Amino acid sequence: MTIEPCSTKKRATPSIGRLFTDNRLGAWRLFVQAAFFVFTIYLGYRFLLFFRWATGASEQFSPRPPGVEGFLPISALLSLKRLVLTGQYDSIHPAGLTIFLAALAMGLFLRKGFCGWLCPVGFASQLAERLGRRLKILVTLPAWLAYPLQALKYLLLAFFCYVILWQMNLAEIEAFQTMPYNLVADGKMLLFFLEPSRLAGGILIFLLLISLVIPNFWCRFLCPYGGLLGLTALLSPLRIRRQPATCINCQRCDRVCPGRIKVSQRQQVLSAECIGCLECVARCPVENCLTLTAPGAKKLPAVLLPLGVVGLFIAFYLVALLTGHWHSTVTPQTFKQNYAILRQLGHPPM
Repeated sequence: MTIEPCSTKKRATPSIGRLFTDNRLGAWRLFVQAAFFVFTIYLGYRFLLFFRWATGASEQFSPRPPGVEGFLPISALLSLKRLVLTGQYDSIHPAGLTIFLAALAMGLFLRKGFCGWLCPVGFASQLAERLGRRLKILVTLPAWLAYPLQALKYLLLAFFCYVILWQMNLAEIEAFQTMPYNLVADGKMLLFFLEPSRLAGGILIFLLLISLVIPNFWCRFLCPYGGLLGLTALLSPLRIRRQPATCINCQRCDRVCPGRIKVSQRQQVLSAECIGCLECVARCPVENCLTLTAPGAKKLPAVLLPLGVVGLFIAFYLVALLTGHWHSTVTPQTFKQNYAILRQLGHPPM
């Protein structure tokens, strides 16, 4: 392992009066991520209030925020298969399916835009990397170790796809969706953080500490969600293109890439590890050396990618809200009845 160098070179000064210049993309990304992270924390707080009411810890009723279903990707994958087979939208966790479809659409059209611009876990990983950089403890894994580790998230993805997409039939999926465990899956997730076991607590502490040393450890090596979006992004029409004739080989793009892609050695970035964050474009000191392009090598304003990500997410939310596919049809009282046995429910076999 080698200690990752910290660049001391100054970034190019942005053009006066231009709000969306390429070298401001990093600041805009931080703003969008932080805003979405704060909103996620707010949703978590709202859900905690509902959780306390549903478990009898509080008499004050608070509505259940549908957005928390975004943390149930396995349930969403089950719902997606059922949607494809029957055309029926999940009525128990509809917001979870909507968010899942939005993330897939981003991957298909906007690379891994959800990972690069919205994912709260990705934002937390970025903060951990910044702290590790300040402490000067970041390390760069050698390729012979990094590549096998990257395969772990795809193995996890393959496992879930095999169990859900291949083995489970429609009757089994519908039986799982209506069982009490699926109704309270969001509560089980919250309980995981509120009352972690020794093993769970140890894993969380390990992930936190190792993220200070190895940048984006969870995202790069363990997240099956990111693995799925990465494979989807291979079909994306957008990509980063490098102009070798103007490249000065400063390798700033390599150092800032969250996926540790060797951008300086490629004419175009097609890797499934590219999260569409545009950090390489923002840090490149040579104008138009790194650009966002569409098919036919047509250059696009880089800001179109984050605008597309945010716009697509809002569009999916509004369509789901207007068509009745955002709020669960399960009544608060039904949730409360199932939350009463929350701690007694073990994970069902799949």
